[in-house]
Amino acid sequence: MTTHQAGCARSLSALAFGALLSSAAISSAEAHVSLATREAAPNSSYKAVLQVPHGCDGEATTSIRVQIPEGVIAVKPMPKAGWTLTTTRGVYAKAYENHGRTVNEGVKEIVWSGGNLADDHFDEFIFSATIATDGDAAKAVYFPVVQQCAKSEAAWIEIPAAGQSTRELKKPAPALRIAANTKLAQAGGHDHQHGASTAAAADSFKVGDITVASPWTRATPGGAKVAGGYLKLTNSSAAADKLVGGTTDIAGRVEVHEMSMSGGVMQMRPLNAGLELKAGQSVELKPGGYHLMFMDLKRQLKEGDTVKATLQFEKAGKVDVTFKVGSVGGSSAPHEHKH
Repeated sequence: MTTHQAGCARSLSALAFGALLSSAAISSAEAHVSLATREAAPNSSYKAVLQVPHGCDGEATTSIRVQIPEGVIAVKPMPKAGWTLTTTRGVYAKAYENHGRTVNEGVKEIVWSGGNLADDHFDEFIFSATIATDGDAAKAVYFPVVQQCAKSEAAWIEIPAAGQSTRELKKPAPALRIAANTKLAQAGGHDHQHGASTAAAADSFKVGDITVASPWTRATPGGAKVAGGYLKLTNSSAAADKLVGGTTDIAGRVEVHEMSMSGGVMQMRPLNAGLELKAGQSVELKPGGYHLMFMDLKRQLKEGDTVKATLQFEKAGKVDVTFKVGSVGGSSAPHEHKH
């Protein structure tokens, strides 16, 4: 066994154990359909990523139907391979200004149907929109979703009453908080060294047609030599790309890895050929699945710190990103709200 293989083997048990703990901790918290980004500013562009974590009592999901609330305009859904996309248009309750012109109607419902998303698989359904409301008194808007399965359905349509928390609901509709002080940095040029645009949001980075969202890692105990890196990648191009690796000054090297169960045993392996990013799709790097490995750490990572790194894509090129350091046993990006 090589030194590298031995290092991976030693770190595997700790990572696998952490992944199992994380899975148990969030299994109930993220059981419903939810939005990946749960806060936006009024009068801003918004990319809605609906996350579907499972089917209906073991059945595969065959249809996702989402209602568009008042004040969310200029909706454009993203097609999905293997699914039929249909929309229903309707008249808005009032007229809105959008890019210098008045609009009175638009998409009020989106349906992705005819697919087959297995109960033990995860997927995302995406559309873009403009937030033309401040959310009124609730300072939020809600997207009722009906998840149709082979013989049953799950209706995520409950909206909290005034003063009520969504945590009190059994079937909460995905919620988007409208916050006037949300910091959405505008792309302000290009990184001529790496050919990458600047961050499009506080924790979102873009290079070509690849968007890197919410990079994070865990704090490490003293003396640790490895750490995992997690984030979400979206390829909006018509062609596939690959994440092939990266660099950072806090580690000797950065590798792309996959963790999976085989014969009841958690195994981890490097993806030497890179992680494929299919056209028009997103891939989440998270504990217990695909992830980055910071190998040969040069210092301890402490909660609240940030880590600068550069990611390398096969076609899109390089992009500089910042990883937020969460708690040692964290299961999600720091400061991310979970229902």
